[in-house]
Amino acid sequence: MTPLSSDAQDSHDMERLAAGQDIALNALMERHAQKVFHYLLRSLQNQEDAADLVQETFVRVYQNRAQFDPAEKFTSWVYAIAGNLVRDRFRWRSRHPQVSMDAPPPDMEPSLKDKLVDSGAAPDEALRTNERAEAVRQAITNLPQELREPLILAVYQGLSQVEIGKILRCTPKAVETRIYRARSHLRERLERLLPGL
Repeated sequence: MTPLSSDAQDSHDMERLAAGQDIALNALMERHAQKVFHYLLRSLQNQEDAADLVQETFVRVYQNRAQFDPAEKFTSWVYAIAGNLVRDRFRWRSRHPQVSMDAPPPDMEPSLKDKLVDSGAAPDEALRTNERAEAVRQAITNLPQELREPLILAVYQGLSQVEIGKILRCTPKAVETRIYRARSHLRERLERLLPGL
């Protein structure tokens, strides 16, 4: 017996889930939860929020199992659910700003841990690498939602423009344009922040 493709397995598991075999949700989560978590983490830049929303994503998969269209890819459907939750979280954050209780007061001395040097890379190289990574993360975070979401889905999740179009309910050409604009914004911002990059 030939093993099912990933898409066929997803459709089969969704059929099982809709038929009352709740164990099928575990199989879907095993295949997709980690990827959805990484998408949420890149979108939200907060590990706790990403962990909460990956669970909420699969709760919604379960709640809406009867509405799943087997003609569509499960991955497109699950990323659409996750994307809606991201937008909801950003709206919630805008209404409920947070202050970190873990952040040290501005006048506080750095801790001993912060002063110790990592024995890995040379300190100046490690610092440059960390600064670049943080600049890229911050630049992506500062993109408008309509540009950030397709960029993350394409670059980090490896989805095609057709799949992203289904998730975002737009044409593949619109996705291509948004990704192009996102990359242009990033290039412009990062050239200012990191000259010679």
